[in-house]
Amino acid sequence: MLELGCPDLATDPASIRVAKDEVVAVEFAVSDGALQSAVGLNRYAAGDALVSGSTADRWCVSRERFDAKYRPCEGTAPGASGRYRNLPVTVFAKRIDEPFRIARRPGGDVLSGRAGDWAVQYAADDCGLVDAARFASVYRRVAE
Repeated sequence: MLELGCPDLATDPASIRVAKDEVVAVEFAVSDGALQSAVGLNRYAAGDALVSGSTADRWCVSRERFDAKYRPCEGTAPGASGRYRNLPVTVFAKRIDEPFRIARRPGGDVLSGRAGDWAVQYAADDCGLVDAARFASVYRRVAE
């Protein structure tokens, strides 16, 4: 299995620039814990966002990162559980054509992908894994 660590996709000529457009359901964690996503274990701290995506996937986002990247939809008060839309931030992504593992951050949770899934770099030392079907559903290529 290919071990990627948390790669710097910004310097990888095979990566592309993409943006996500999605409304998600969010609850905020009342205590530390972990949830099992489709691609691996996601540990979270009290206050972090526990997100359910439009494709039924679940994951967590640190509160600091969530507050910077998501806005409440009509009917949801900021910081309250409810529906949120992500801001259209450009990130780097690379399709991986063999089974692989990627760290969410250096020394962090490790996620496992199948051939055809995507490694995504949200920011320096902030990586993720998006399965091929979900990637096709919620990510769009951004002009260079």
